[in-house]
Amino acid sequence: MLHRSRFLARLACRNTCRHVNKTFLAVNVYDVLSRGQLQSLIRGLVSAFPHSKTPTISVYPHRYFSRCSVASKDADDNVIKKNEESPPVKETPKAPPKKRLRVDLTSTSLERNFITPVRAMSDFLLKPSDLESLRKIKRRSPYESEPPITVYWRRDVESKALEVWKTKEALAKELAKRDLDRKRYQQSIFTVKQVLKDFRREQYRKELNDKGLLGSSGRVVLTAIAINASNFLFKLFAWLYTGSHSMFAESIHSLADTINQLILAYGIHKSVQGADSIHPYGYSNMKYVASLVSGVGIFCVGTGLSIYHGIIGLLHPSPMESFYWAFFILGGSLVSEGATLLVAVNSIRKGAMACGMTFTEYVLRGQDPSVNVVLMEDFAAVISVGVAGSCMALSVALGSPTPDAVGSLLVGGILGAVASFIIYTNSAALVGRSIPQHRLEVINSQLESDVMIRAIYDVKGIDMGNSLVRYKAEVDFDGRELTRSYLDKQDLNTLLEEVKDMQNIDEMEAFLLKHGENIVDMLGAEIDRIEAKLREKYPEIRHCDLEIL
Repeated sequence: MLHRSRFLARLACRNTCRHVNKTFLAVNVYDVLSRGQLQSLIRGLVSAFPHSKTPTISVYPHRYFSRCSVASKDADDNVIKKNEESPPVKETPKAPPKKRLRVDLTSTSLERNFITPVRAMSDFLLKPSDLESLRKIKRRSPYESEPPITVYWRRDVESKALEVWKTKEALAKELAKRDLDRKRYQQSIFTVKQVLKDFRREQYRKELNDKGLLGSSGRVVLTAIAINASNFLFKLFAWLYTGSHSMFAESIHSLADTINQLILAYGIHKSVQGADSIHPYGYSNMKYVASLVSGVGIFCVGTGLSIYHGIIGLLHPSPMESFYWAFFILGGSLVSEGATLLVAVNSIRKGAMACGMTFTEYVLRGQDPSVNVVLMEDFAAVISVGVAGSCMALSVALGSPTPDAVGSLLVGGILGAVASFIIYTNSAALVGRSIPQHRLEVINSQLESDVMIRAIYDVKGIDMGNSLVRYKAEVDFDGRELTRSYLDKQDLNTLLEEVKDMQNIDEMEAFLLKHGENIVDMLGAEIDRIEAKLREKYPEIRHCDLEIL
C-alpha cells in the first residue's frame, strides 16, 4: 500500500506540476483512507517534490482540494478541473504537397514556341522598337560556329501584334498587301537576280572544272561522243553502199552509243548543280539516272534493232554488194573505239587508286557510272567490230549472206549483255548502296573514339554519287561526361548557394528546368562538334546525321 501510495502521489504531482505553480499541490482523495495510510500518502507527496520547493499539504475529503498558502476551494477546484479536463493539443495539419503539372504529349499548342526577330517582323509586322519590351531568351544557334541567337515567346509576339494592329483581320489585310508589294518588287529586280546567278556560276566554276564536263569523267564522255558520232557517219555510209546486215548493226550500235553518251554528258552537267529547296541533298545521283537511261537505250535501240535486222537477213536474204570499203571503215572504227577504250581505262584506274579499290571492284561497283558506261560501250564496240568484220569476211569467202546476218545477231547479243550490266549496277546505286565495309568501319572507329560517346548503333553509310557519302548513326551519349563538361563551365559554389537558399519545390523545379535546358543545348553543340570533326577527317561525308539513342 505504501509503494502504491507513493506511486500515486508522484503521478499526481507530475500531472499537477505541469499546469499549476510548482509550489502548490492539489490532491483529490477518492478512497477512504486510514490514519496510517493517510500519513504514508502525505510522506509520498512530500518526497515527490524537490527539497527547495516542498509545499505545505492539506488533505480534504473527496472533491475538496488544498494548496499551500491562502486559496479558496472553488479556485482549487477550477485549477484541477482545468488540468484534468483540458483538451489535448491539436497538431497543425501539414499542407498537402503542390500538385505538379504533367506533360500531356497529346495536346497541341503554339504558345510555348519561340520566334526569331526576323520572323516576328515578317509574319506579325512588328518593328524592332515593338520587340524591345518583350521578354528575350538566348538560344543556341542552329548553324555551326555561330553565336547564340535571341528569340521571343510566340504568345508575347502575338499579344504585341494584336496590341499594335488591334484585330487579326487588320493584320491579315496588311500581310496580303505587303505580299503583293513584295511580288512586284521581285519583278522589278530581275536584273539583280541575273547578276546573282552569274555570281553563283562563278562560285561553282572550280567545282564544275573538277567534276563537271571539264573534269576527268566529262572529258572521257566528250571524247567518246566525238568519236562515236564520226563512226556512226562512216558506218552509215558503208551500210548504204554495201547493204550489209552486220554493217547496219554497227551503224545502229554507234548511233546508240552517241545518243547515250549525250545523255551521260547531261547527267554529269546536272550532277554538280547545287542543292536547292526542292532537292536539299543536291543532284549528285543524276549520273546514275543518266547511266540507267543510257543502259535502257542501248538495250532497246541497239539490241532490238540489231537482232531484228539479223532475223530479217536470215528469213529474207538479199544479194550482197562489195565489202571493200566496209572493211576499211571497220578498221578505222576499231582504232577509234580502241582509243576511247584506253581513255576510259586510264580514268578508271586513277579513280580506283584514289578510292583504294582494285580496277575490277571499281567497275563492278559502278563507282563512276559515266566512265563505266563509256568503258563498257567501247569494250562492246571493239568486240562487235571484230565480230562484224569476221562475219563479213565469212560471207565474202562463202558467198552467202547468212554469216553476215548471224554477225548482226551476235552484235545484238553483245549489246544486250552490256546493257543489262549497266542497268543492274546503276539501279543498285539508285536504290541506296552502302559504301565499302572497311571504309565504314574506319569512320565508325573515329566516331566511337570521342569522349562523349559510349556506343553507336544502326550505322549507315550511303553512296550519293560523285564520291559523296551520307553517314547516319544512332549515338549513345555519355550523360556523365556531358554533365561534367557542363559543370566545368559553371561556378559550383554559386550553384551550392542557390540550392541552400531554396525554400520550396517551386524554386527547386525552376532551378532544374533552367540547367536542364542548358544541358540540352550543350548536347546539340556537342553533336555539331562531332559532325564537324568527322567531315574534316573524311571530306567525302557531305551529310552527317547523328541521332540520340
